[in-house]
Amino acid sequence: MTRDQLLSRLRDIPAAGRIITALDVPDLEAAREMAARLGPAARCVKVGLELFSAAGPEAVHLMRSQDREVFLDLKFHDIPNTVAAAAARASALGASFCTVHAQAGRRALTAAAEALAAAPVAPTAPDGRRPALLAVTVLTSLTAEELQETGPSPDSLTARVARLARLAWDCGCDGLVCSPTDLPAVRAELGGDPLVVTPGVRPAGSAAADQRRVATPADAVAGGADFLVIGRPITRSEDPCRALAAVAAEIQSALSDSPEE
Repeated sequence: MTRDQLLSRLRDIPAAGRIITALDVPDLEAAREMAARLGPAARCVKVGLELFSAAGPEAVHLMRSQDREVFLDLKFHDIPNTVAAAAARASALGASFCTVHAQAGRRALTAAAEALAAAPVAPTAPDGRRPALLAVTVLTSLTAEELQETGPSPDSLTARVARLARLAWDCGCDGLVCSPTDLPAVRAELGGDPLVVTPGVRPAGSAAADQRRVATPADAVAGGADFLVIGRPITRSEDPCRALAAVAAEIQSALSDSPEE
């Protein structure tokens, strides 16, 4: 499957399926319980570092057994051979998305993209799709000042995001993970082609918590986000299913208002 074919299929997913609900829970049983509370409307869920460290591939198997798509968010950042091997394993698990740090560099990004292009599609993969490889630009929890502490640069935060986005796309990645506040820079640099997933999304009135560069679901979609990662505003609400439905309705309204729709 070519990059264009993959992105076309992902963009055909309805609004409710564009919400990636973050299962940031401590173990497999907690993931099972949260999935039950969310109900079948939670078509796509994030398995990240916390849950994967506790349960490993079994967390992905559990979600796929419930016919949920999996955003495997392990943010690979290692030497090219290791990153490529990890991407191939994500494909074997039937994940719909996997993530790599753009700062892993050109050779690692290219190796991961090539590994996914060559890897057999898992029998459990949704719609016969390989995973989309998404490069993480700058974490949404980081401020410009914190970024300068870890990697001093004359670039502004926005310029660094755009530069890393260009690198990842040119290396064959299918898309990017960036803050919703970085969307204008990413779309200005690369246009509408790359798939963009935005964490740091908070419905109006929700606490930002440890996130720093945030936006509402409607603003993120209007800015060019294809998928939204949302955790605590949904999973820590009194009624996660209702909270998820409210976000889906907001996204659908934003998509309907878009001149491209």
